[in-house]
Amino acid sequence: MLQELEKSRAWIEVNLDNLKYNIMEIKQAISKYTKIIAVVKANAYGHGLVEVSKYLNDIGIYDFAVATLEEGITLRKNGIVGNILIFGYTDISLMKYVIEYDLIQTVVDEDYAKKLMDSCYRVKVHIKINTGMNRNGISYQNISLIKEIYKNETLDVLGIYTHLCAVDSLLEEDVVFTKLQIKRYFDIIDILKKKNINVGSTHIQSSYGLLHYPEVICDYVRIGSLMYGTHNKLVENPKLKLDLKPVLTVKARITSVKTIEKGETVGYGRIFRAEKKLKIATASIGFADGYPRNLSGKNVPVIINGKKAIVIGRICMDILMIDIKDIEVKVGDIVTLIGDKVTADLVADFARSASYELLCRLGTRLHRIYKYEKITE
Repeated sequence: MLQELEKSRAWIEVNLDNLKYNIMEIKQAISKYTKIIAVVKANAYGHGLVEVSKYLNDIGIYDFAVATLEEGITLRKNGIVGNILIFGYTDISLMKYVIEYDLIQTVVDEDYAKKLMDSCYRVKVHIKINTGMNRNGISYQNISLIKEIYKNETLDVLGIYTHLCAVDSLLEEDVVFTKLQIKRYFDIIDILKKKNINVGSTHIQSSYGLLHYPEVICDYVRIGSLMYGTHNKLVENPKLKLDLKPVLTVKARITSVKTIEKGETVGYGRIFRAEKKLKIATASIGFADGYPRNLSGKNVPVIINGKKAIVIGRICMDILMIDIKDIEVKVGDIVTLIGDKVTADLVADFARSASYELLCRLGTRLHRIYKYEKITE
């Protein structure tokens, strides 16, 4: 089956050895008292929810975060063990499934907290604190409600966390605000502890929070993009330097090679016009597979036979065209669109996006092939 998939029109290769390497790098950089919550929402950032999570279990990761109830159930049905935290909203009527599949629900705001406390369900939860992001969470000022949640007999509070909204920026005003968020969070922790309340597990840093504020010590760090070996270009000069390896590669087949004359155009809208006679190739991948259409006309690079070529014309739903210059290319050759010398961060920069958005958009038509050395005891 593996060999058959490698002959398909387009596919993703996931190097799980690189995933393990990145996990080990991160573990060496954090406190020995801090554990990793592996963020596997959005199909593990395009890498494959179940396969990645199974491998993480195999290498000793037993804490996961997802966005939805459905993702959590999928993990349990596929044998994933450990803690699974749901970041997002789950309707109160579905709490029976949170309990049945032994999941942990986030208390997403004040109204949600009251509904949970009024319900008849004994639910495991983490409390989300809004320290300034103003997305989800209970206001850091609402100490009375936070205390009430901890004391409520219906809820089993296992942790408390917040989200830093400008942690990828080193602008002075953003650094000041991030430090204010951190202070607000730990002020709440101190207040609760002084009331002899067991706050449970604490976590405040996502991947970029770890990069810029490694001195902040909690029970957990929430690791998504770093685990997958991506590093948003916006995150410059982090305090914590990590040597990470990309986990994912996107490849496709060359399906046609032809020569066009000077003045001829290529693709929809005729946005590319040849300035001289040149060779072009067609590759079997397009925006329906998650390769962004807004890369059209931006001279984004790809790799064919170890050499760099340029995408030309308007990217189509199922195919795209490449100026192959003087590269020797034939039908059936492989083009690498993400990976090798064209990292997800580089392609995302051309798309004026972030690497994690690019990876999350990779479609289900792309077969995923998992490569790794057998884990031995």
